[in-house]
Parts: sequence; C-alpha cells; structure tokens
Amino acid sequence: MQLELIRNATLKVTYGGQVLLIDPYFAPRHSLPSFTGRSPNPMTELPRPIDDILEGVDVVIVSHLHTDHFDSVAKERINEAVPFLCQPGDEETIRESGFTSVTPLLQPTVWHGVTVTPRQGSHGVGPVVDKMGPVIGFTLEAAGEPTVYWAGDTVFYPPIAETIRDVSPDVIITHSCGARWDSDLIVMDAEQTVAVSRLAPQAIVVATHMEALDHATITRQALREAADAAHIDPSRLLIPADGERLHLGQ
Repeated sequence: MQLELIRNATLKVTYGGQVLLIDPYFAPRHSLPSFTGRSPNPMTELPRPIDDILEGVDVVIVSHLHTDHFDSVAKERINEAVPFLCQPGDEETIRESGFTSVTPLLQPTVWHGVTVTPRQGSHGVGPVVDKMGPVIGFTLEAAGEPTVYWAGDTVFYPPIAETIRDVSPDVIITHSCGARWDSDLIVMDAEQTVAVSRLAPQAIVVATHMEALDHATITRQALREAADAAHIDPSRLLIPADGERLHLGQ
C-alpha cells in the first residue's frame, strides 16, 4: 500500500488496486476561523494542488462531517459522481451537497475487493462527546495488502484496544495532535499514541492530524520526543510530514 498524508486527517491511500481519499479538507491556509484564538485555520497550506490530489481517486471516505474532515472546498472540487462511503446518519447531508453515490457503512462493505469495516470511536470522553457528535474509524483488508486500522477522531479508550486485539492490524493510523475542546481531550495525544504503540508491538503506527489546527496541543517533535522517552522504535511509529508518501507492506 501507499499512504500519502495530504494535511490534517486527509489521506490518499492506494490499497488493493483502489485509490481512497479519506476526510478531504482543502481549505486554503488561514481561510477559516480559529478554534482557540491562537490562529486562523488551517495553519498550513496544502502540499500540492487540489487537482493533483484528486487525480485517480476511486472512492472518498468521510468519517464525520466536521469541517476539518469534509469542507466546502472539497464539496465544490470533488466530482459529484465519485462514490462516497460514510458513517450512518451522514449520507443524506452528503447527498444534499450533490453527490449521487453515497453508501453508509452499516456493516463490512466490500469495495472492488477492499473490505471496509466500520469501527467504534469516541471524540473525547464524557460530556464533550455530545458536543463533538458521533464518529467512526474503519479497518481495511484486501488480498496481498497489510490490514489497516484507521482509528479516526477518537481518544484511546477500551473499544480502540479491543479492535486492536481483535483485528491485530499491521498498520494503525492515529490522530495524535492532542486537540482539546474546552480543555477536554478530543483526539489522542502523545501519551495515548505511545500506549497504542505499546499495545500493538506487531504494528506500524502512523501518527497524523498534526500541526494543522490551532486547538492542537502536540507537535510532531513533541510526539517523537515522547516516543523516544518511552523507547518506541522510530521505525514502528512514523510521523509523516504533509505531502509525505509512505510505502507499507506486510
């Protein structure tokens, strides 16, 4: 498989002969309001033109409808005929944006030989979850490919550990910027990302969703320092830059 981190949670993944675009967030730098007063969002520009990013995309996966995972620019630029997979409950909103082929992930779904299975996530713990709303992660499986667990906008809580134990993924993709909302942690931070690495010694963990939004509290450098302090092998915890491509195999 090839994984390209575009920016934030946006990934372009070549897997099982298909090209998947995950959580497209195409807004220009500083074009959207701040979450904390620290900076307009996003804080970084896209690493390459949108047309290049969209080239060859077979399917779009949208984990939830927060604007940093599916924004107005993506709605304008993605061809309306491109198929979408999404969490249940979001399909009508996506269709209202003009997209004609939208499938909610109610159960494991086979897409041209790629099995996409929805997985639980929690965008925080406690009352903040009601503010954040529902989210999903998913796993990917295909012949000749590593098993991938995309955890999504979630903290590390028991269902994440259960999925890792049940699936035994080869690759785990985390959102690791330590974003907070009203002081509540809403995605994994450095400590939780290290915990994932420890729980899955067989897996390569790829930390994404970093240094793009002003409510993040963990930088790439801070995560690497925490991982080094915990004696996590750098080859097992990858922290790609925006625009970086990773080739990951069995």
